[in-house]
Amino acid sequence: MVSNKSVYTIMRSLHRDLGFFLIGLIVIYSLSGIVLVYRNTSLLKTEKKIEKTLNPNMSPDELLNSLKIRGAKVISNENNLIEFTNGSYDATTGVVVYNIQETIFPMNKFISLHKTIGTSPMHWIATVVGVILFFLAISSFWMFKPNTRLFKRGLVLASIGVVFTAIIIFFA
Repeated sequence: MVSNKSVYTIMRSLHRDLGFFLIGLIVIYSLSGIVLVYRNTSLLKTEKKIEKTLNPNMSPDELLNSLKIRGAKVISNENNLIEFTNGSYDATTGVVVYNIQETIFPMNKFISLHKTIGTSPMHWIATVVGVILFFLAISSFWMFKPNTRLFKRGLVLASIGVVFTAIIIFFA
């Protein structure tokens, strides 16, 4: 049986329904994306004290490599005590004490969606969201008939968006 629905009607319906479906995910992605922009600040973060024992007699470079603290630098290295950004390491005992900042709950969980890798079970969610967002962007061109003023306006705005993004990527 052949349907009377035009491509425009089908695309508009899919665009509308998928858009409503994605609202929750888009809100979470956008909020966590904003927090990620300010990841080098203390926005929505709490301080946490870490104390653990590493191998004794590590060099400053070995210590920083094993801790994997972004931006950490050695401040001093005297009398078997290595002081570094936000912490210290006793080379005799191997005890290291330092402070880190962690993003508060639930933002830390939302941010993990942005950091999904291909081996994570969550990669399917990120991939599906990306595909649906791509579809929503492309299906926007079926909202109006090609010869209308609104369609032409959409093409102009989309072109401006592409140029604006290219300028930001290449010149910022």
